Amino acid sequence: MFKSLRQLTLFSLVLLFIAFVMSISQSTMTTAYPILMHSFNVSASTVQWLTTGFMVTMTLVMPLSPWLLDNIPLRYLLNGIVIVFLIGTAWAIVTPNFTGIIIGRLLEGIAVGALFPTFQSVILESTPKDRRGPSMGVVGLVMGSALAVGPIVSGIILQWGSWRQLFGFFFIVLIVLVLLIQKQIKNVHTLKPYRFDWLSAVMLLGFGGILYSISVIPTQGINAQWWLMMVISTIILGIFVARQLKLTTPFLNLSVFHYHGYLPAMILTGLSYSGLITATVLMPLFYQKVFHFNPLASGLLMVPAAIFLSLLNPKAGYLLQKIGLKRLVRIGTSMMVLGYGLLALMGQANFWVGLVAAMLLEGGNAFIMMPAVTAANNALPEDLVAHGTAILTTLRQVIGAGSVVVASILITSFNQNVSYGTALSQTSAWFIFVPVLGLLLSTQIKTEK
Repeated sequence: MFKSLRQLTLFSLVLLFIAFVMSISQSTMTTAYPILMHSFNVSASTVQWLTTGFMVTMTLVMPLSPWLLDNIPLRYLLNGIVIVFLIGTAWAIVTPNFTGIIIGRLLEGIAVGALFPTFQSVILESTPKDRRGPSMGVVGLVMGSALAVGPIVSGIILQWGSWRQLFGFFFIVLIVLVLLIQKQIKNVHTLKPYRFDWLSAVMLLGFGGILYSISVIPTQGINAQWWLMMVISTIILGIFVARQLKLTTPFLNLSVFHYHGYLPAMILTGLSYSGLITATVLMPLFYQKVFHFNPLASGLLMVPAAIFLSLLNPKAGYLLQKIGLKRLVRIGTSMMVLGYGLLALMGQANFWVGLVAAMLLEGGNAFIMMPAVTAANNALPEDLVAHGTAILTTLRQVIGAGSVVVASILITSFNQNVSYGTALSQTSAWFIFVPVLGLLLSTQIKTEK
C-alpha cells in the first residue's frame, strides 16, 4: 500500500484525502436516522430523503464533470467543490428544522457528485498507463474504505455526541485540509473551453428521475405515478443520448462505447459496487436485528472488512499488470459468491460468520472495481478519459442505488413469512446472482493485461 502511495504525486494525494473525507459523508446518515426521526418527529420515509436526495443530486452532477474539467482551472474547480460542501454542511449544523438538513445534504451531494469523477479523471490523466493499476488501487482503497468507514465514524460520534456534531466533524476536518493544501493544487488538466449546453444539462434530469424512481420503491411502491415518472425520465434520457450523438462537441461523449473493452469493464464496476454497498446495508442489519449489537458495536464489527479492503486494493492494482483483468475478476467474483453464500447461512450461524462474509464481499470488490475502471479508461484515448470516467461513476451510482432498493424489497417481502434473520439470509442468497453475472461477463474481457 505504501509503495502505491509513493507512486502518486503530492497533488494526487491531496485529492485523495479530500475525496476520502467527503466520501465518508455518503454513508454516515443511516446511523443517525433514529435520532433525527425522534428530534424532528419525522417518519422513516421522510428521513430517507437525506440519502435519496444526496444520491439524486450526486448523480445529476456527475455527467457535468467533463465540462467542468475542460472549462474551469483545476484550482478554482476544486476549491469551489469544497466550498459548496462546506456551505451545505454548515447549513445542516445551524438549521432549526429538518428541511434545512435536507438542503444541506443536497449541497453536499452536488459537491461529491462533482468531485468523484473529477479526481479520478485527474489521477488517470496524470499517471502513465503502465502505472495506472497501482494508482487506481489506492483510489479504490479510498472509495471503498470510506463507504465502509462511514457507519463506524457516525456510530462513534453519535454514541457520545449529537447529530450536529456529526456534521461538525466533517466541516472541521475538511476546512483544515483545504487550508493546508492550497500550495499543492496544480492545474494539471489542459483546458479545452467549449460552450455550456444548457439543454443537455436540463435533460440530465432524466438520470435523476430514474434514480429517484428506483429509490422510492420500498416506501411508495410501484403505482401509476411511479410509471409516469419512470417513462418521462427514460424519454428525456433518450433525447439526451440522441442529442449527444449529433453535437459536434458533445456534453458527454458517448463514443467511449465504440472502444472494445470499455462496456464490459463499465458493467463490472457497477456489479462490484453493488456487492460493496449491499454489504454495508446487510451487515449492520444482521448485527443489530439478529445478534442485537448496539449501533457502535455494529459499526466496529465492520472494521475488519474495511481493513481487508484497504489492504487488497493496492495489491489488486499491481496484480492487474501481472495477471490481467480477466483473472482478477474471476478471483473477485468467486470471493463474492462465497461471501453471499455464507450470509445465506447467517440466520442459523453466529456473527463470526458475518465477519468473514463481509471481508469476502469487500475483498472481492477490491479485485474488480478499480481494476475494471483502470482497464476501461486504458481502452480510451486521453481526450475521452474524463467522459469515460463520468459515465462510469454515474452508472455505477444507479446500479448501486438499484441494489439497495432490491435488497430492501426482498427483505420486506421475505420477512412477511419468516423471521428477520431468515429474511436477511434469503436476500443474501438471491444476491449471489450478482457476482455470478460478473463471472459470466469476464468471458467478454480481452486476455491482454
